[in-house]
This record gives sequence, C-alpha cells and structure tokens, in this order.
Amino acid sequence: MNVMDLAHPAEEVAPRLLGAVLTHATPEGTVSISITETEAYSGATDPASHAYRGMTPRNAVMFGPAGHLYVYRSHGLHWCANVVTGTDGTASAVLVRAGRVIEGEDLARRRRGGTAEDARLARGPGNLCQALGVTAEHNGTDLLTGTSVALSEGEPVPAALVRVGPRVGVSRAHDWEHRFYLAGDPTVSAYRLSPRARPPRGT
Repeated sequence: MNVMDLAHPAEEVAPRLLGAVLTHATPEGTVSISITETEAYSGATDPASHAYRGMTPRNAVMFGPAGHLYVYRSHGLHWCANVVTGTDGTASAVLVRAGRVIEGEDLARRRRGGTAEDARLARGPGNLCQALGVTAEHNGTDLLTGTSVALSEGEPVPAALVRVGPRVGVSRAHDWEHRFYLAGDPTVSAYRLSPRARPPRGT
C-alpha cells in the first residue's frame, strides 16, 4: 500500500505513517515534522475511541472521508492531531503522538516557549500540535490537497526500526497494541499506563 493510501483500518495505516511528514504553513513561517510515533483508534469496536458510542458533533470528522485532520482538545488543555483513515462512514483515525522537527525549528521552539530541547519540541501529541500551530480551526482540513496543513511522504522507515506496544494513557482497551513508534528515537514519548486503566472484560 502507498503511504498516502489512507482508506484502510487505522491499525494498518498507523505504522505506515511513521516517517511521513506533517507540515503547517503560516504567515509566521513553515514547520514540518517527521512522524515518529502513532496510535490507531477505531470506532464502534474500540472502547478507547471517541467514536465508540457513535457519531457526535465533536467526532464527526472521524467518520470520513479519509485524509482529513481530526483535531480535539485533551483534558481541556492540549490540541491533538489525528489523520482520518478507513472508508467513508466508518470511524477510524490515527493519533500523531510524536515527531522530529525537520523544518522551522526556531518557530517551533518559540511556539513551545523558547526553551524546549530539540527532541522535546514535538514529543507528545500536545507538544506536536503546539509546535505546528495546529488548533481547532484546522479540524476537518484535507491533508492531501490542503495548502495550510498537509501530509506528505517522507523518507522510508526500515521495518526493523518499527516497534509495537500498548497505547499511552488510555483507561479503556489499554492493553491493545495499537501504538507504533521508531525504536531508540529520542522524540518518542515515554509509555505511561493510565491510573484509571480498566482491566479487560471478564477479569
């Protein structure tokens, strides 16, 4: 599958987005980030997904079409960017958890307060959105044809560098191995089990 062929389940697309580049061009300048960590979220079958209980005004973008940006606010504090995947009408998205700034480092650092180390500029979904300057106004943006926020292919990532593990900080389905990241990359966020994590049903 082509990296930009996003009309597939999130867990298939998520590892292929490693190495892809997310770019935001603004009057301030352009910031580009090479993706180093992703998490897959499905719909009605995934208890950790925003779409688990169906469509709402908040999560409507998750239901398609693929290739659009789903932006939501986490804990009322941070914006998080997701690439919508799957077929139109079926909720599916990949959270972009972390990346390495490859263009616009000075601008990304200013947006992050001016003191963040290189590896931490886009480490974690909130920091990534802050570095890119992505907010709620970009929710629904077409990443494949848009002129502001865009997704493009980057350098191919060797399969040997891809690692798989449980998603970070979710309270439901916390043991699902739907997190994909580059081994040994300092921009990848640390694994953290949610203190509200619920045991699998039946245990």
